[in-house]
Formats: sequence, C-alpha cells, structure tokens
Amino acid sequence: MCGIAGFVNGQDRPADRGVIEAMTAVLARRGPDGSGVHVAGPVALGHRRLSIIDVAGGAQPLSNEDGTVWVTYNGELYNELDLRPGLEARGHRYKTRSDTETLVHLYEEKGVEFVDQLNGMFALAIWDEPRGRLVLARDRMGQKPLYYAELPGGGLAFGSEPKALLEHPQIARALDPESLARYLFYEYIPAPYSIWRGVRKLPRGHVLVWERGAVRVARYWSPPSPTPVSEIAPFEQAVEPFWSAFREAVGRHRRSDVPLGVFLSGGVDSSSVAAALCEIEPAANIHTFSIGFEDPSFDESRHALEVARFLGTNHHARTFAVEQVYELLPEVAGWLDEPFGDASILPTHLLSRFARESVTVALGGDGADELMAGYPTFEAERAARLYRGLPRPARALAEAAVGRLPVDHRNFSFDFKLKQFLRGAAEPLPLAHQRWLGSFSGPELSRLLIDHDFDVEAEHVALDRALPAAADPLARSLALYQETYLPEDILTKVDRASMACGLEVRAPFLDAELVDQIVRLPSSYKYGRGRTKRLLKAAVAGRIPAAILDRPKKGFGIPAARWLRGPLGPMLDRLLGRDRLERQGLFQPDEVARRIEEHRSGARDHRKPLWTLLMFQLWHEQWLE
Repeated sequence: MCGIAGFVNGQDRPADRGVIEAMTAVLARRGPDGSGVHVAGPVALGHRRLSIIDVAGGAQPLSNEDGTVWVTYNGELYNELDLRPGLEARGHRYKTRSDTETLVHLYEEKGVEFVDQLNGMFALAIWDEPRGRLVLARDRMGQKPLYYAELPGGGLAFGSEPKALLEHPQIARALDPESLARYLFYEYIPAPYSIWRGVRKLPRGHVLVWERGAVRVARYWSPPSPTPVSEIAPFEQAVEPFWSAFREAVGRHRRSDVPLGVFLSGGVDSSSVAAALCEIEPAANIHTFSIGFEDPSFDESRHALEVARFLGTNHHARTFAVEQVYELLPEVAGWLDEPFGDASILPTHLLSRFARESVTVALGGDGADELMAGYPTFEAERAARLYRGLPRPARALAEAAVGRLPVDHRNFSFDFKLKQFLRGAAEPLPLAHQRWLGSFSGPELSRLLIDHDFDVEAEHVALDRALPAAADPLARSLALYQETYLPEDILTKVDRASMACGLEVRAPFLDAELVDQIVRLPSSYKYGRGRTKRLLKAAVAGRIPAAILDRPKKGFGIPAARWLRGPLGPMLDRLLGRDRLERQGLFQPDEVARRIEEHRSGARDHRKPLWTLLMFQLWHEQWLE
C-alpha cells in the first residue's frame, strides 16, 4: 500500500526531478516507510512506500530485467502467487518477492490487456519506454484512487491524490463549479470528475493509455449479468458454496509480511470476515479492533465485544469522548484535498489510528452492503413502490403528517428516517436511492448556489444510462450503488482515513473472484422474504452470535445533528456567516442562514446539508485561501 505520482512531458521534453520529488513528498502519509523516483527522458515516476510484502526488497519504482519497462504501484495483488510460476516458466527472472514485479512481467507478456488477469486492489502506472507509452489502471471496484490531468504541450500527470498533481507547475489550484454542485448533490464528487478544474479521476475498472501525446480511456471490466433463478442451484444449496468461496477470498486477503488484524464493528459484514479468518487460523492469533463512544445512541462497541468473545479473538477496544471526534475536523481538512460529506470518515480515522498502534494491515467488511443489498434503502425501495401507488391526496396527507413530527437528533431517529424516505419516495427507481443518500435536491441547489448550470435531470439520465438494462429493479439499484456510492463514498472514506495514518485496509468482499460470483446471483438471494443480505446471513448463521444477525443496521454514525446545534456552533458561524459567504460568492447567504436558524431552533433537521456545507468550507479554507 502506497502513494504514487508521476508525469510524462509532451514533445520529449526532459522531466524535472525536482517536480516529481515534490509530487511524491506530499503523499508521505500514504507511504511512511520510504520513497523513490525514476527520471529518464520525458518521464518521471514517484513512489511513497508502506512496506507490506517483501519488506526488505520491494522498493519502487521497479523495472523489468533490462530497465525498459517501469512501474509505480499502490495496492495488493491477491492472485500474485498464481501468476508468478507461469511468468517464471516463460523466462522472466524475478529479483524480489514483491507482487509489484509481477505487474511488469505480466505487462511484457500481455500488453495493456494484462489488467484483465489482476485480482486485487490497485492504482498503477507503467512506463513502456520502447513504445513511448504510459499506462494507468484502477482496480475493478475502485478501492484505490487515481487522478490525472492532461498538460499543455501534450503531457500527462497522475497521482494517488489531487495534492500530488497540485505540486506540478502546470496545474493550477482552481475550483470546478460543476463539481461543487455535484458534491452538494452527492456528498462526494463522482468519477470522472474532481473538485479541481482540469483534474480528472480515473473511474473504477478503467485503463488510460497515453502514447506519444494521445490519450485513450477505456473500461476494461464490467460486472457480469445475474443468472436466472431457474439456472442456478436452489437457495438452500447455494449457502455453503458461497461461504466456501468467501472463506477462500478472506484467505487470499490475509497474505502479509507485517502484522494484520480485523476491523470488528459488531455488524454482520465485519463479523463474517472475522469468522472466516477464524476458520483459517487459530482465533487467539487474530487481532480484532473496535472503538466506542460515550454517547450510547452511537456506541456499538458492545456488539463487537460480543462477537469477539464468541469467536475467541484477541480483541482490542477503546472508548472515545465525542469531543475527540469533532476535534479531528481541522486535521482531516488538512489531508482531505477534496471536500467529502460523509461524517463517518471521522470515526473511521479514529479506528484506523487505534489499529495502527498494533498492526499495519486490517481486513474490513466493506462492499457487502452494496453487493448483497444490506442498506435500509433496499427495504425502503419496496415501500416507495407502494407509496407511489397511493392517490395524490393520500400522499399529501402523509407528507403533512410526517412534516409535523418533532425533530429528534439521535442517530437514525424515527423522524429522520421518515423525512429522508419522503425526499426520494416519489422519484423513479433506482434514482430514488440517490435522493435518500444525498444532501441537496435540484431545486435546493438552485436556491443555494449563486451561479451554477448543473443540470440534475441530465445527471439522472446519465446515471440511468450507465446502469444495466435489467428488468429486475433490485439489480439496477445494486448496480447504482456499485458504480457510485461504493467507490466514491465508502471506499474513498476508508482509503483516505486509513492511509492518513499509514494503515492498509483490505476488503475481502471485493475480491474479484467473489464479486463475479455474487453479482451473478439472483436478486432474491440477496434481498428476499424481507431479509437483507439473505445469503450472507444464512451462510454465517451459527458462525457468529444469533443476535448479531437480526440487529438493525446503523452504520458508523456520529451525533452531527447535536454538534451543529452545540459545540460546532462557533465553527458554523465562522465558516458559514453572512460576511464570509458574501466575500466568497458561492452560496446565497439568506438560504444558508435560514437552514442554520431552523436547525438550531429545532424546527427542522438540516444535519446532512449543513454538514456537507461545513466540510466544503473547511476544505476551501485549507486549500484555496
């Protein structure tokens, strides 16, 4: 796990070593164990290393035998031990035990199509000197980030995070107004966009080829289609084969030359990872990590402890005061070089820092919800179909009744869930999910932004066209989550929060072989008979405490609604005050003031939009002022 950066100049202009050193240096948090650069002719490659495999010998950038093909790489290959023997049999000579070297030799054999054979999480760059070709690639599910920018004169720059690109003298620090609107709509900025004008994000499962000034971006992997129920084993017969495949994926993800542990939240997903690992090695050797909070509404540490005791793992837990969470805000803004509205990045970073005291690698449960229909929104989808079938007067009556519910600022309170449901219930599926997840609707953006031409309807159409033309509504909704929310929110959050303290987090649910199997499953195996993650819960039954299977999903929440009324009040006033907003010229001061006043008075719950605005302002203050 590492940070990568680099550039290639057009017209064969020599690369400046000082520039690549500066680009690489700002990624030091991602790779605290070492750094390296390769500069030759027009190309410069940089690397910051977090040592995981072949600690002594895996330094990068790394080349083939004759120094004609070079790679800088961030990630882990889980099928590297399967690929290496065939490459050695074809005459390739390895000089390290690092999985990085397999990338170089596989590229020599397969060319750009080498990415088709990779099972891993990765962002990588390969420089092919004889062809004058730079290849960038990002893993199938989008676990590792990769940004790029075309340079004047036909060159190209890239990096794990935008901050590396901003060190290049030809890339300006300029806000992209459309990306600001997208951020407010999604709470993150979806690929291929970034908040920085001229900087793009390589989408998941894509490869970019720069060859002598010409740029081509193409998708190299798309999810397979679900298998009809009539062509697959009955549900009861699919349970154990699924668990066997999942356990094999966990086994592939445990390879490490440094200490490894498991994030354990007490939910089904992370508990399943821990349970599978306990079937592979002695439970007493497995370190699990959880954090808790003094506020019982947001504390789930007791559930993690219950799972740890059931499995017999070596469990580590720590309880934090809520003040320790919001005190992280300025620090987080310092390393988040794009605005990010998911407040759970704060406890995720706390958990990562806690685990990093003992281990360098952690396994997590990310991806299960998006692959196997684990969110409450999938239950809401059924209710939304019924709601849209009601006569208009009945819907108006329901909306009026919900609007009169008193505001409750507890985590996932009843009134919050109902009001969020109504925000998207009238939208067509699967786009209703985006309204449930996001902060601002199209009309709300028009009232908030002083100047924007972001077309929400066009965004909806583009999203809809990107999804498979499946008759099954759930399959389309799952595809939406896998294309947007998973890579751009969940995986971005985990990557930034963990890499900011030099911790590698792996997600066995996103193993390439396992994903292919899960995506092919019929939707009824994922959500059926009123049960989310149906197949996973059936497979893990008896392997984790029964009470964990039926717990309602809460997520990694924080009391943002209460903080915005209390201890974050001074920060809210400073960053969203009228004078500041008028100088900034981005947001309508009256609209922002109305939302702040309604939230403080308890008349409305504006936790999501106000938090989204606050995080943007913290980013803006850090990076543009």
